[in-house]
Amino acid sequence: MKLYESAATPSCRRVSIFLKLIGAEVERIQVDLKGGENITPEFQNKSASGTVPVLELDDGTYISESVAICRYFDHIVPNQANLFGAPGVQSAQVEMWHRIVEFQGLIAGFQAFRNITGFYSDRENCVSEWGEESKSRAIAFLTKLDNRLAHSSYLAGGELSVADITGFLFVNLMKGAFSVEIEEQYSHIQAWHNKLGAMPEFQ
Repeated sequence: MKLYESAATPSCRRVSIFLKLIGAEVERIQVDLKGGENITPEFQNKSASGTVPVLELDDGTYISESVAICRYFDHIVPNQANLFGAPGVQSAQVEMWHRIVEFQGLIAGFQAFRNITGFYSDRENCVSEWGEESKSRAIAFLTKLDNRLAHSSYLAGGELSVADITGFLFVNLMKGAFSVEIEEQYSHIQAWHNKLGAMPEFQ
């Protein structure tokens, strides 16, 4: 198998952290996003969405989208990490919080970054006003995240899950791209973020 990635991006880091947590390894091939490698016909034939990461299986099948890749590895690699939750209520809670963090937090952060910085202005129409609105929505979501972590050790309950991986990357994005002062304003996020950041898999 081969994993096509751009290692520093949140979506690729999500897969990387997940693989470390379940004890899996895979060959990696770096893709030059800024140089437009992902929009070439060759890469578009690999990725249904034209994005990284993309997993190439030994039989030539391609799987794109980071969560789909995580689910595939979770099925084929024996592990006790249980990052998608046990069947029933726990898996539903993981799915619920993962979607909340993804749609209300991480995607808003992505939209803010892309539209404010114009990072992909050579291939998409960047709207600075939408970027600023997305940034406001992402910052507002931090309050919801902090409130949740005031009452829960991890986002989906008492156990580490894929929702925490996504939440961790969202907080990193807000700190790194927008210089949001997490330490001063969101003490519960900070404690949770420190706990995850101390784990070697998240480093």
